[in-house]
Amino acid sequence: MRFLLLLGMGLAVAWGDERPNIVFLLTDDQTTYSLGCYGNEDVQTPHIDALAAEGVTFDRHYDTTAICMASRASIMTGMFEYKTGCNFEHGPLLREHWERSYPLQLRRAGYLTAMAGKIGFVVATEPRGKGMLPEEDFDQWGAGPGQTHYQTAKNPSMKAYAEAYPHATRAYGAFGRDFVARAAQEKKPFCLSISFKAPHRPVEPDPVDDAVYANKTFTKPANYGRDKGQHFSQQSRQGRQYERFESWGYAEDYDAVMAKYHQQIYAVDAAVGMIREAVRTHGVSENTVFIFTSDNGFLCGSHGYGSKVLPYEEASRVPLIIVDPRQSQHGKARRCAALTGNVDVAPTMLALAGLEPLANMDGRSLLPLLDDPEREHHGSLPLINVWGPRAVHSLSVVTPSRKYIFWPYGGEGFTPTEELYHLDRDPLELEPTSQSDPALPEMRKLYDQAVEKWKREAVPYHRYQEGGRFFDRVLPWDEKARSAAQGS
Repeated sequence: MRFLLLLGMGLAVAWGDERPNIVFLLTDDQTTYSLGCYGNEDVQTPHIDALAAEGVTFDRHYDTTAICMASRASIMTGMFEYKTGCNFEHGPLLREHWERSYPLQLRRAGYLTAMAGKIGFVVATEPRGKGMLPEEDFDQWGAGPGQTHYQTAKNPSMKAYAEAYPHATRAYGAFGRDFVARAAQEKKPFCLSISFKAPHRPVEPDPVDDAVYANKTFTKPANYGRDKGQHFSQQSRQGRQYERFESWGYAEDYDAVMAKYHQQIYAVDAAVGMIREAVRTHGVSENTVFIFTSDNGFLCGSHGYGSKVLPYEEASRVPLIIVDPRQSQHGKARRCAALTGNVDVAPTMLALAGLEPLANMDGRSLLPLLDDPEREHHGSLPLINVWGPRAVHSLSVVTPSRKYIFWPYGGEGFTPTEELYHLDRDPLELEPTSQSDPALPEMRKLYDQAVEKWKREAVPYHRYQEGGRFFDRVLPWDEKARSAAQGS
């Protein structure tokens, strides 16, 4: 009881605290099939694969928004995008939500906290206010604004590492290594958050790794190519992700493009190894939890698309690996097929620190799944896109076995469209189902419930109230268009 009282008062926790240290590793634009532990024999990811061998690998983990700014806000707060109000073309994260994020909650509870890399958003005090980086909210800072840079010297908070590590990816590994040493010296539990820019474009891999995939031929996924996406909606082809199949080289130079992509991930793997070695060196490996994931996936030519954003598997489903050495089954390379989402990260962080989840959070702690990977988690999750051309905006509902996608846009010759996939038998989304599918009414019902939740809980700013009407499956398009034209 005295320990809980100290936490409630926000006082520093003395050394000897048995709460685990936490290392959170986030990549940018990483598809699941970029890792050996997810079945790709063409790549070299030994340190990340070692995490999978020790912990639990999640096979049905989704980013509820498949674009970096919104996804990162959801990861930090445990809330869906329409509750954070944060995304490109919408607005920054408000301070009231940031105050309830996992980094601030853990710091108040006595954790030493650090942030490095691409934080991905800014924090403002009001919807139209100027956003600022929350540097003062961490004990150690190595993050930067916007997309940051692959050249370490161009990131002001990381300049001290530029000479030894001119490429930012390994520099973040060095930052993490040094922070672990500091926490050990100060005898405090720590939470280290590293947000790698890699493998996000521009394509600037570390040249020290140029030989790793030189002249490599990569196996294309079974859903590669434009002929595997003809059944997708017309709306899905309106954003930049469609033309990038050609403009980014997937169509004509697949092996060269994927060599650079995987080379960037190889450097991430090396940085992960640096941090793991530091944890071992300073004697805290038995009490340090690792969480590895990505802010969104990447289509990499699947279905004839590049980039992300869309609700299809390669863009919205991402790696998630959690290693907790305190678990009785530690070291047994377990896998979990439960439906999980990026909103689960924050409540998991709080649970690790012995804190209760906050009422605003849409996610749930993943710790029960570490004890029993066979148990269920979410019954359904929304997959949101309100970025880019209005025609490509979509709302989807994914369950442990199915995915329902609704494309509301009905202007300029488009017709509102729905898609349903049975992921349990069609994980590559190659078999669209018909209007007579007996599962369709149930999935429509789940979708309608997700829309109603949006209407109830969306923030009253950054245009998120509009989404409740736009995604309403029953409301006629003409009425939506008229409402939008009137600004209501």
